[in-house]
Amino acid sequence: MGGHFKNVELLLLHDVGRKSGREFVHPLLYLAHEDSYLLVGSAGGAPDEPAWVGNLAAMQEVTIEVGGRTLTATPTVLREGPERDRLYAALVDYWPDLREYETHTTRTFPVVRLDPAE
Repeated sequence: MGGHFKNVELLLLHDVGRKSGREFVHPLLYLAHEDSYLLVGSAGGAPDEPAWVGNLAAMQEVTIEVGGRTLTATPTVLREGPERDRLYAALVDYWPDLREYETHTTRTFPVVRLDPAE
């Protein structure tokens, strides 16, 4: 990718709408961290969190495509607490634009940890 997203890693997240039952695929910025993949529900600072965050909160496992591989992972949605804050700090180090996104909203961005299945 070029432009603003040059040097950023993306994965493809496959999720199912918790209300619609429809299947979705989202290209998302991620950070590989401590044997997991981290996502952040910033939506560029939109007032509402992205629907995929709520979908993941309702799912036991998801499929992700990352680095040419397709994996099954267990999602954990972290909305508050020290673990969320620690992982969010790692995401901000990777993608400092998150600080700018924070200025557009009063909500706290959820962090999603995806733990690959064995």
